[in-house]
Amino acid sequence: MKRLTMFKLRFIFSQTILTLGLIFLGLIAAKATAGLRTIGESKDSDWRLAWVRGLLYTSILALVIFGARGLAEGMAAGIHSVACADDFNHKRPDQTYFNALRAVQLRPGTIAYWKDLDASKFLQAQFDSVLKDEPVLRALSGGPLDEETTMRFAYCYYFLGEYDRVIPLTEEVIRNNRNFAAPYILEAMTYTAQKKYIQAEQVYLAVLQVFPSQETAVEGLAHVHYLKGFPETAEKVLAETAKFPFPPQARKRFDALKAFYAQ
Repeated sequence: MKRLTMFKLRFIFSQTILTLGLIFLGLIAAKATAGLRTIGESKDSDWRLAWVRGLLYTSILALVIFGARGLAEGMAAGIHSVACADDFNHKRPDQTYFNALRAVQLRPGTIAYWKDLDASKFLQAQFDSVLKDEPVLRALSGGPLDEETTMRFAYCYYFLGEYDRVIPLTEEVIRNNRNFAAPYILEAMTYTAQKKYIQAEQVYLAVLQVFPSQETAVEGLAHVHYLKGFPETAEKVLAETAKFPFPPQARKRFDALKAFYAQ
């Protein structure tokens, strides 16, 4: 909520500055045009000056109109973006998607609006559609994508079962931030889905060495042992969690899993 409030303040400030700047430039240009004078008293000179003034006033008016139109579109896109963030926070997926799409339609060259659109698509499980936007986001970024966007694409490939395309993306994120647990977890999940249990186990263990209270890694490691045919080892993994602080909800899940593995 604090982030949304700051975005609103920055948006209002920037649009106010742009509006005042447009008005100021229009007034300066109009004043400069009105100040044009001829040398001498020739009628031809007066006619030419009137023609030049008319042309300049027309040009100023056209520029102001186009500037106002662009400003209005920018303001509308910003309003839709703010509404999109608010809808996202309040879990209104349909409205989130609508506002994100309108922002992109109004300002297709703004990467932040494309990120909002892909986040709304991901929320609706439109994984194919998210991946179709990847070339656009890479072109607009002018370089490597941020962690959040890269991970979103990786998750899309995972949910679509295109496991071979997940690992390159998780490795890209890991190279840039080795202390970020999410790409390791997704990588281990991908190895598990590919039945590469040894690789999955190694990744989960590496995560737990750094983040011993990582709930998903604990559950994932236990599940790998279960899939390998060692339910007793899976129970031991969950029993080891007693040494570390976990929230009550995680404890309940661990107990339920232990009961399942003990069957």
